[in-house]
Amino acid sequence: METLAQEPNKIDVEMMEDKRHLDVAAVGHLANQEAHDETPMQALRRHPWTCVWVVYGIWVLLCCSFDNSAAGSVVGIPRFRQDYGYAYEGDYVLPANWQSAYSGGPAAASVFGTFAGGYIADKIGRKWTVVTIYILLFIGITVETVSAQTSNPNAVFFAGKFINGFATGSLITTAMTYIGELSPLALRGIFTGAAAIAFTIGPFIQALITNFYGDLPSSWAYKSAFVAQYGVTGIGLLVWPFMPESPTWLLLQGKDDKAIRAFKRLGEKEEEIHKHVAHIKLTLEEARKETEGATYLECFKKSNLRRTIVSGMPLTLQAFCGVFFIAGYATYYFQLAGFSTEMSFRLAVCQQVLSMAGNVTAWFLIERVGRRPLTFWGLVVLTVILLVAGGLACVGQVGTNKATVGMIILYCYVYNVTLGATAYTSMAEIGTSRLRAKTAAIALLVQGCFSCMWQFVLPFMFNPNEANLQAKTSFIFGGFSVFCCIYAYYCHPETKGRSYEELDEMFQKGVSARDFGSYVTEAERKGQQVKQEVMDGTLAL
Repeated sequence: METLAQEPNKIDVEMMEDKRHLDVAAVGHLANQEAHDETPMQALRRHPWTCVWVVYGIWVLLCCSFDNSAAGSVVGIPRFRQDYGYAYEGDYVLPANWQSAYSGGPAAASVFGTFAGGYIADKIGRKWTVVTIYILLFIGITVETVSAQTSNPNAVFFAGKFINGFATGSLITTAMTYIGELSPLALRGIFTGAAAIAFTIGPFIQALITNFYGDLPSSWAYKSAFVAQYGVTGIGLLVWPFMPESPTWLLLQGKDDKAIRAFKRLGEKEEEIHKHVAHIKLTLEEARKETEGATYLECFKKSNLRRTIVSGMPLTLQAFCGVFFIAGYATYYFQLAGFSTEMSFRLAVCQQVLSMAGNVTAWFLIERVGRRPLTFWGLVVLTVILLVAGGLACVGQVGTNKATVGMIILYCYVYNVTLGATAYTSMAEIGTSRLRAKTAAIALLVQGCFSCMWQFVLPFMFNPNEANLQAKTSFIFGGFSVFCCIYAYYCHPETKGRSYEELDEMFQKGVSARDFGSYVTEAERKGQQVKQEVMDGTLAL
């Protein structure tokens, strides 16, 4: 009799659990549909504090770009080449091996940093990872600044760059994951694309500093660029204590109460928090079926292998379409092309202004035109620019050299409208929720490996005391860009307007890259069904 009395209770509990699961699923599907119906302006008005903290995530990226651009900008400063290089044909040049080390060493360090950043961010959270890396940045900046006063300035400067390379690799992984997790669906493409503006503002500020101080006869001609890094990183550190943790990470850790508090700090209303939590839990539950364990190895299993490739490939395309060459050697080439030091600095400022204008243009195109068309057609245009620039450089006359400079500056605008923006969007949104930080780490790792290779090789290709290819180096990247176009056409999917739940479904079903834009998912159908039932009054949530 006792067993019979207990059996109904057991059945009742199971029924209640099933009903609770269905309620969470229904609310999650409804939240997904409401996110689809939301326009960018509505999202901006409804989630203002969320948008503020996404902008802070972009500022974190600015700290990275500011430091990365410092090493490249000082190469064009005559006093830096005098203090760290040697005399050559009436001028000063840097030893090619050390110039390679300045660029390649930090790139190699960032490879380790991306893995460390993904691992640490998953263990202790996005917020505490950020402050840990800030401390590392301050150490690296200090080592760079004092390097000129040491007995071996090249080695000490390299050590500072190596420390900061590790820190920036970790910080980019963490910041892009944070931005992708916080951004509302209607603004996700805009914000993740806008994250790329951090990689143009940093070089722009450095170009301004170089323009004002680069002609100084003292070591402050280049030290000003190093010291300015304290200010940019310091602002980020001052705001950090108020930074809310990512609710997605908190829910992933089972810290539901803290996730709800985080949503409140992001300015979400009580009724909306319930929907957000249900939607994230639904997405995590679907992802858990394929990613149980959430190790780096899981990124290469089942549909996650394709997601890892698609997420990281646009960053790899950046490495092969010439951006490291254009960004790192433009100022130096302006001088080699016949422009004065002062004019080369001014051209560098114009170059960065156009880069920023390109990224702002991308904000308005990335959700209207889409990721796939911007990536593919952007690569086509960049390929043409590189090949034309290489051809003009072969002529070697004053007029054609100036035309080559014009093509380099045009490249900066087109790149930031297209691949410069879409690559970071792909990295932030394509990885599944439980593996997003790890997928981003792998994407940056692969880019870092190729970046490291180019940074070591480019000085030997470009420098006048080595192969002396100068702007003819564009031919090499133009050839690689042809293959980049082929990949983008056949393999890169359109993810505009897709929630993480929908992306999970499409990758699990193996939908073709060219069919992503038109495919109708089960998540969409269920969301529309739940919304209709709520409107008809047949379903109460």
